[in-house]
Amino acid sequence: MQTQEYIEPEVATSRSGGAGRRILWLVLALAVIGGLVFAKMKYFPSPEAKGGKGGGKSKAGGPPKAGPALPVEVYVVEATNLSDAVAATGSILAEESVIIKSEVAGKITSLNLREGQPVRKGQVLVSINAADIQAALRKQEYNIRLFRDAEKRQRTLLDKEYISAQEYEQANNQLLTAQADLGALRATLAKSTIRAPFDGVLGLNTATVGTYVSPGTEITTLSKVRPVKIEFTVPGRFARLVNVQDPITITDESSNNKYKAKVYALDPQIDPVSRTQTVRARYPNTNNELRPGAFVKVNLELGQTEGALQVPTEAVVPEAAGYSVYLIKNGKMEPRKIKIGIRSNKLIQVTDGLAVGDSVIRTGILQVKPGDAVRVTK
Repeated sequence: MQTQEYIEPEVATSRSGGAGRRILWLVLALAVIGGLVFAKMKYFPSPEAKGGKGGGKSKAGGPPKAGPALPVEVYVVEATNLSDAVAATGSILAEESVIIKSEVAGKITSLNLREGQPVRKGQVLVSINAADIQAALRKQEYNIRLFRDAEKRQRTLLDKEYISAQEYEQANNQLLTAQADLGALRATLAKSTIRAPFDGVLGLNTATVGTYVSPGTEITTLSKVRPVKIEFTVPGRFARLVNVQDPITITDESSNNKYKAKVYALDPQIDPVSRTQTVRARYPNTNNELRPGAFVKVNLELGQTEGALQVPTEAVVPEAAGYSVYLIKNGKMEPRKIKIGIRSNKLIQVTDGLAVGDSVIRTGILQVKPGDAVRVTK
């Protein structure tokens, strides 16, 4: 009984101590929550509690106050005389170029090729062994003599009505067939001698005397480089403005030298993939200034446009449905749809949507929205 009286007070004390700690933690939690609510109301008030500050409604319930005007730079549209020109890149092509290949099989017996040297049209370049073709040709010539004599005899017999017309036609057909075979052999023999198809300059050789070649084997190249062609493309929207005899200026990438040429041909179709038209011009290249395969810059002159309207390239905003610019109207930004024409590195022609005197925003166009107040700084 003494032990029981001693233990009961400890149990009561433990229970009362646990309840006190729970009350203490509850008081501390309420104090922290109250502090957060006070800090929020003190330092982060809602727009309604601000009384109209920072764009919210005023105490009197009026409209939101406008923010400060955004500083921008503008470009005032003026009418100017515009030189219509299209900048493009192009390649130099030989006037004529061909890969010299063998048309028959055989061993090269003669190679009259000097790499990089000019040759004349019809000059013999390569000779291929054709002894077997020559032997077959002589054999066929003997056969033709035999068939010709047989045809004469059959014709005499036909005239005397000793044979039928069918028998004579068979003999005559043998003669005609043999003559056709002879022509084919002569054509094959001619292929064993390769001649220059036009005046030009030889390329590098890929065969030597003694090389066995098959039909299609490449031997060298031949290029006509006086004059040369310049091939380039222009956007499809300029296709109607390009004409034969239009002048162009070529800038050689390697030397930065400029040359004058003229358009001589236009592709009648616009490429449906790139929406461009291929144009070719011709340059005399008297002193071998330009080499086929070289890269050049092309400036195509299309004439002049009077009273053209232009804006800086940075002022034009590309969109899915076209292009836009931002104008200043009554101190606020107003977007305007436009149509563009010729462009250069700094300016773009506007063919529709602007008028002389319009103020076009050229800086800060990513920050302004329709209706925003703007302030011209320059």
